[in-house]
Amino acid sequence: MSSRPPLRNPLLRLFVLFVIGPLLFAACGPAPHDLVILNGRVMDPDTGLDALRHVGITDGTIAAISGEPLRGRDTLDAAGLIVAPGFIDLHAHGQDPVSAALQALDGVTTALEMEVGVYPVAPWYASREGRALIHFGATVSHPNARAKLLTGADIGHQPTLPPGQNESMGSEIIYEELDDGRIAELAALMEAGLAEGALGYGFGITYTPGASRIEILRLFESAAAQDVPAYVHLRSAGSGGTLGPFQEVIANAAATGAALHIVHLNSTAGEMAEQALGMVRGAREWGVDVTTEAYPYTASSTFIESALFDSWVGLDDDEYRRLQWPGQAERLSARTFAEYREQGGWVVIHGRREETNEWIVAQPDVIAASDGIPFLHVAVHPRGAGTFARILGHYSRDRGVIGLMDALAKMTILPARRLEGAAPGMARKGRVREGADADLAVFDPETVLDMADYDAPATPSRGFAFVLVGGTPVVRDGALVEGVFPGQAIKSLHAQTAATGE
Repeated sequence: MSSRPPLRNPLLRLFVLFVIGPLLFAACGPAPHDLVILNGRVMDPDTGLDALRHVGITDGTIAAISGEPLRGRDTLDAAGLIVAPGFIDLHAHGQDPVSAALQALDGVTTALEMEVGVYPVAPWYASREGRALIHFGATVSHPNARAKLLTGADIGHQPTLPPGQNESMGSEIIYEELDDGRIAELAALMEAGLAEGALGYGFGITYTPGASRIEILRLFESAAAQDVPAYVHLRSAGSGGTLGPFQEVIANAAATGAALHIVHLNSTAGEMAEQALGMVRGAREWGVDVTTEAYPYTASSTFIESALFDSWVGLDDDEYRRLQWPGQAERLSARTFAEYREQGGWVVIHGRREETNEWIVAQPDVIAASDGIPFLHVAVHPRGAGTFARILGHYSRDRGVIGLMDALAKMTILPARRLEGAAPGMARKGRVREGADADLAVFDPETVLDMADYDAPATPSRGFAFVLVGGTPVVRDGALVEGVFPGQAIKSLHAQTAATGE
């Protein structure tokens, strides 16, 4: 019986060990990933990782993060680029394909309608299944559920309607008060919306002046009982001063145990932002689950026919000059204000100080959210196209008011944590780690910048080389990828329970 003689030549043994061996391992080793991002600077605000790494993606999940090159059926070269978690926008009214495309080009992979929300909930989710560029989700809308209770009609998702057709914004029903019985009926409608997937309760209290403090308190009690957050556009200040509306909802959260998220601190608090954020932080220190957000602009925008403008009737022309109608450089006057208010539609409101705006952006615990106005019918405000690039480029890189890792945290891990209680799947988003969803924003830190402004609100941001949604590139080499719809519905734990009967 013969046997193969051992390799006695030392050079031949080294050749087999260091050349033939690795080739055999590569041929017989683990299957390649679906996609590999090579040579990127991975920044993960959750763990603090900031290092050159290769990222392997398989079945829409981050399967490997390695200092050594990985094999992939497809590869993206991220040399010189940041690989960050995809951005999570808690406050995106632009739930339409045009707005989603602009947000993808701004690094957003999940855009949620959490402020005013939607009603009815199930049809809204169904209309987006299989047709979404980025992930989507919403709260159940207090204003729209209230309109359903009072009129029997479904209003639909207001911001996607053509200007002037937002019936519940300017109708008399917003001034009607509810008695205890009707408040209970309203709570039942909103609770039913949770079973259809809604991620919490969405309040636009300033748009429903008939909603008493008792009504809002009772609905906070309902939210607490259902273990979902309340996302709130505060009541108009009135006689309580700027901080009065903050006190109302923080007290409601403390009294009921409901989680609370206060939208757009910047436009609600104005020059009292430091005091208002102090209240939020103080409540948090005493155990109240409260967060807040802001967008990085000095102008706001809303419906001119809404109750927010009731107090503007009869002012001097100087006040109306703060208002800008979309597509027009000339500001409004008393005459044009009255005309446009009768017509209805979006209007831009200028007037806040940049110094205060910059201070808010610099606060690491204030979540970044766009409050993006939809671009489906008309381009109104640049925040729906440039919020995240503006923070990364203008405020972090150029102004140096906040570090890059803290800036990324405001867009990724902080909103993910806000959502995790109601939607456990969000624990896999807002992170770059093995096992997380492959929602990623890959950008050039030297060139990233918002390009949209008030004259051209729908101008895409620059600097995003790649954006992945569930492992699928929706932006590649800086351009949108046509014909892909990887966006998935983000739904509440209540919907899962309703579906399984558990």
